[in-house]
Amino acid sequence: MKPKLLYVDDEVMNLHLFREMFRKDFDVLIASSGEEALEELEESKEIQYVITDMRMPEMNGLELISKAKKVRPEVVYCLLTGYDLTKEIEKAIEAKQVARYFAKPFDPTEIRTFLSAGQ
Repeated sequence: MKPKLLYVDDEVMNLHLFREMFRKDFDVLIASSGEEALEELEESKEIQYVITDMRMPEMNGLELISKAKKVRPEVVYCLLTGYDLTKEIEKAIEAKQVARYFAKPFDPTEIRTFLSAGQ
């Protein structure tokens, strides 16, 4: 059975591209908002990984992770951003809120390697 991964991004094209790239390695669930992702985490207890875009309307990636960790602290949370590493993201990584951050455009091999290392 493939590990479950939830990918969160407000851009629909990115959701479909990500799912297509990783469907052989993971059971990829997608959510187009932080609220939708929180609902998915409540419903699917098998989710092991969450990769979320940083910049989204209403709830950014760090806000989502902060809320999600209260419900599902055992999940590995990663951020994906098209922008530079900020102090806010660095602090979240140091505090173990975020396991890893990936830059956009993402490198599928980098993400696969990190997740398959048993993080």
